Amino acid sequence: MFGLANGRAAGGNRVAASFGEIVEKLRRSTVAVHVRGTGGGSGVIWSENGSIITNAHVVENGGAVEVALWDGRRLAAQVVQRDRRRDLAKIQVNASALPAATSSDSSALRAGELVIAVGNPLGFIGAASTGVVHSTNNRSWIVSQLRLAPGNSGGPLANARGEVVGINTMIAGGLAFAVPSRTVARFLNAQAEPDTGLGVVVRPIVTGRSSPEVGLIVLEVIPHSPAERASLFQGDVLIGANGNRFQSVQDLEIAIEASRGGILELQFRRGANAAIRSVTAQMAPDTARAA
Repeated sequence: MFGLANGRAAGGNRVAASFGEIVEKLRRSTVAVHVRGTGGGSGVIWSENGSIITNAHVVENGGAVEVALWDGRRLAAQVVQRDRRRDLAKIQVNASALPAATSSDSSALRAGELVIAVGNPLGFIGAASTGVVHSTNNRSWIVSQLRLAPGNSGGPLANARGEVVGINTMIAGGLAFAVPSRTVARFLNAQAEPDTGLGVVVRPIVTGRSSPEVGLIVLEVIPHSPAERASLFQGDVLIGANGNRFQSVQDLEIAIEASRGGILELQFRRGANAAIRSVTAQMAPDTARAA
């Protein structure tokens, strides 16, 4: 019995050591992104020649960008590619032989799988947290039950093997949202997303004081889109569609999918006016995306 107990303990230690090694490798592939005047977030070393992926909103103010590596080095970075619609940016540092992350196809993820997030939340460098995939049926996001905090934005979401499957972007309704690695691949290959959605860039916010509700604030309206033709403006807060209040950030995309080729009725608030307004948007056929 003594020998068997020892064997189990040794096996458990090997598993723990293996998981610890996976997390440590992710930490070495994660950088802290500092932007003069705004703070910053995290980033993922995508190639050993200095290409780093982060969120567009992390580097959007145009200030000087600097990254801090796991070994303490601080390097100036240049924004070379940015897409606010997909909330992705590529920044470049003048370095070589960096510990690049290994990516994997996000479409292979399944609900219930273990995922790992690494980032720099609230000033804690290289902090790691684990959770499980909540949903993968939304083409725009990987949704996980995972604890994130300010500073995690732009950091890696990885599977149990340590392969990066997404870029952490936001928390909404207690769930973590990440841009899928397949979207990152299209972004890096400069492949345009089909411009057949509503035509807005949105960010979730909590509305209501007595009973918090999910709202989507419009950050940008795409020119010549159904949203522009419906006279939606930057700053409008979308709160529902087709008479149904939003319960999650996925509800807008679900409503758009159901309205393909037809009319989408949106409920929203504008400015300090608490009154709920309605507007109709004529959707293009084969609509597949919310933004």
